[in-house]
Amino acid sequence: MKQISTFEEYKAEYKRSVEQPEQFWSEVAEDFEWKKKWNTVLDGNFEQVNIKWFDGAELNITENCLDRNLKEKGNQTAIIWEPNDPNEKFRTLTYKELHAEVCRFANALKNLGVNKGDRICIYMPMIPEGAIAMLACARIGAIHSVVFAGFSAASLIDRINDSQCSFVITADAVYRGEKKIELKKIVDEALLQTPSIKNCIVFNHRDSAIEMKPERDLWWKDLVKDASAEHAAGSMNAEDPLFILYTSGSTGKPKGVLHTTAGYMVYVGYTFKNVFNYKEGEVFCCTADIGWVTGHSYLVYGPLLNGATTIMFEGTPAYPDHGRFWDMIDKHRVNIFYTAPTAIRSLQAHGNEIFKNKNLSSLRVLGTVGEPINEEAWHWYNENVGKSNCPIVDTWWQTETGGVLISPIANVTPLKPSFATLPMPGVQPVLMNGDGEEISGNGVEGNLCIKFPWPGMARTVFGDHERFRQTYFSTYKGYYFTGDGCKRDEDGYYRITGRVDDVINVSGHRIGTGEVEDAIDEHNVVVESAVVGFPHDIKGQGIYAFVICDKKVDDDEVLRKEIREHVSKVIGAFARPDKIQIVKGLPKTRSGKIMRRILRKIAEGDTSNLGDTTTLLDPAVVDEIKAGAV
Repeated sequence: MKQISTFEEYKAEYKRSVEQPEQFWSEVAEDFEWKKKWNTVLDGNFEQVNIKWFDGAELNITENCLDRNLKEKGNQTAIIWEPNDPNEKFRTLTYKELHAEVCRFANALKNLGVNKGDRICIYMPMIPEGAIAMLACARIGAIHSVVFAGFSAASLIDRINDSQCSFVITADAVYRGEKKIELKKIVDEALLQTPSIKNCIVFNHRDSAIEMKPERDLWWKDLVKDASAEHAAGSMNAEDPLFILYTSGSTGKPKGVLHTTAGYMVYVGYTFKNVFNYKEGEVFCCTADIGWVTGHSYLVYGPLLNGATTIMFEGTPAYPDHGRFWDMIDKHRVNIFYTAPTAIRSLQAHGNEIFKNKNLSSLRVLGTVGEPINEEAWHWYNENVGKSNCPIVDTWWQTETGGVLISPIANVTPLKPSFATLPMPGVQPVLMNGDGEEISGNGVEGNLCIKFPWPGMARTVFGDHERFRQTYFSTYKGYYFTGDGCKRDEDGYYRITGRVDDVINVSGHRIGTGEVEDAIDEHNVVVESAVVGFPHDIKGQGIYAFVICDKKVDDDEVLRKEIREHVSKVIGAFARPDKIQIVKGLPKTRSGKIMRRILRKIAEGDTSNLGDTTTLLDPAVVDEIKAGAV
């Protein structure tokens, strides 16, 4: 696969990718194995929202991840599993072993009646079986829908029912740090309201006492015991769905973002090799969970498509102490380390003692993902982890984009702290103004859009193409609107400034304000709520909730505790509001619209200039909120 090695080469490749995109991506795609080549490289456009890449081709992504690596890399480690408890022995799977496990589980699924196009929900800990389940689904053409195993039963219900999953795959329990999470019990609660589920497959991870419902619940080990380690991979059309991943929007209902097979494969394979400047034989560590797109693209598919060794980390950066990441890097001689700015900021607060007796000399490239990294954290990461000798790739992309769109290329792009820098070849970013016009030149700011298709992009929202069109292609006709604000500096470098819609980025998790508001509003004394983000030293953004009650509350702290617990139950602990202010009213226009910019300013502690409040139905409510800010 083509690898860019100099900045001059990047500029030439980028120019060619924009001027001759079909020829460019056709050449990239030639490096993969196909059962049948494509008829056309690109069909469709952003006006019609009908994109197809490599139409007419047939392939199986797992043959490119596994089978083609068997001959020369069969005995090379494919996955290293680093457990939550560092005293527990880590596991390794070679490419040969991973291939056999994927084939066994694919045969087990087929024996249960799973067919191409069926949706399979995966609610698993960070263990190799999570990746095996994903790859087994892809091998037979079932569509995997991985749900982060920190989501509540209510969130699981929504996701299973929306995509009508027929099977759910889970484990008995998992430890995160010292906390035990009873995954099977959460699934049992969800399955009371998910009629489409035929069977629940359970992997015994922690020997936890669980209830197995006869006929419905099946043990993983029993299913694979007699299954063959050989399985002929199914033939998928280029545009056959590969997976669904749910992402929060500004409205309450999460969106099932759907990615297809060929374009996703080509794009993540290419970007993995180039963004990280990957070299043969290197150990790659991405700390993301497989429940998020980063885990899909740069923990599972991207590394395996390049024959790399990838680490699955079950634990947390703070357990058993704040040196856990650095112990892991030392133990496994990690060459490329990819994590979130939230984790970096949380570790930064613990000083440099956490590096004592840790050998980080194996590191060659560092990366960040999930949100823009602030300059202070960038320098700390650079100096203490990279020893000022490892380029930091500050990657910008989204669930919907499939892979990295704007990022430095390690050891190629000149770096600038807190800037995502330049677009990947084939990616055409533009900044738009409020009138829907492209903003030309440098030293400008606007809304970030992409004006031409790229292979890794999502094709639709599962079961609701109109929502896909409305969400991403209606704001600026003929453009993909990212929902992010952005600056382009004098050098043409891009810096993401944050969401411009009602989505909050908490520790790299995108949470829709409407989703949180819906959960808060379910409390029996809450009449209405409004949620906004505010700057948070560790998480990047925190959640600030303004809540109206139908009667005087006896104890505000008890109510706050109940609201947080309910949000945890409905969505997950990561969505709990950091601050809850009980108010008598909200700043609304005469048409009933909440003026969120005023609430954002108050949440940020910036009340010196709230702008014109004369258009509000009751301007006095603003002073009351300001006076009671928490």
